[in-house]
Amino acid sequence: MTTGTLITVAPTGAESAKEQVPALPVTLDELLLTAKECEALGASVIHVHIRDDQARPTLDQGRLRETVAALRESTDLIVQLSSGGAVTDPEADRLAVLDAAPDMASCTMGTVNFGDDVFLNRWEFIVDLHTRMQERSILPEYEIFDLGHLTALQRLLDRHGLPYGGHVHVDFVMGVPGGMPGTTATLVAAQQMLRDLPAGTTFSATGVGRSTIAVLLASLSTGGHLRVGMEDTVTYTKGRPVESNMQLVARAVGFAQLAQRPPLTTTEARQLLFR
Repeated sequence: MTTGTLITVAPTGAESAKEQVPALPVTLDELLLTAKECEALGASVIHVHIRDDQARPTLDQGRLRETVAALRESTDLIVQLSSGGAVTDPEADRLAVLDAAPDMASCTMGTVNFGDDVFLNRWEFIVDLHTRMQERSILPEYEIFDLGHLTALQRLLDRHGLPYGGHVHVDFVMGVPGGMPGTTATLVAAQQMLRDLPAGTTFSATGVGRSTIAVLLASLSTGGHLRVGMEDTVTYTKGRPVESNMQLVARAVGFAQLAQRPPLTTTEARQLLFR
């Protein structure tokens, strides 16, 4: 059982619109304020999507570089860029995210229905993303939307080697319409499948929408870590909108402390991930 809890905050995402979710951080200043607040509470990783001047999702290289630099200057958080972007982003733009030189980047391990859309991740694209991160000393977080994605990850590692640093870390994204459900039974099944991956593999879990609390509790009880944030849920309780990402991180920290697995510091998080 892991003695501490890695807490990742995913503050923005690419799905919610600022008009419907006014508290969503979409400008660089809003993102930096969120990052500082969440780090002070116990977050050690920030999973970053960015927006343009009209608050629309973008993978603009200049903005990505500026965001990475500003986060490093203002916080000690591990900066993880999303290579998923929005479901409409082309593969070339998603690969170019790595040019911004983050500490980490996401690597989704397969195609999945995403509500009414399709989040396309071809095998060749996954291999390209994985090998480019090896070459650039960027640590992947392998995002798992369905159980078959774990088998794809095993195949990837067998054929193309371990990620940079040698440590494998996955994030179970649960509760997306079209992906695996956000239930305790599903998380236990997923956690059992990790036995086929290299020894020492760690996992976080993300419960989207109403599955947030169930996934949070299940992950803590099975030795996993947590990802929370307004990318994944914009409702704190039924009928009560989330007021800030800080509110979600505070709740995660509270549960982690109750589980006697307090949040890892950023130094401890680096020791866990970059072995």
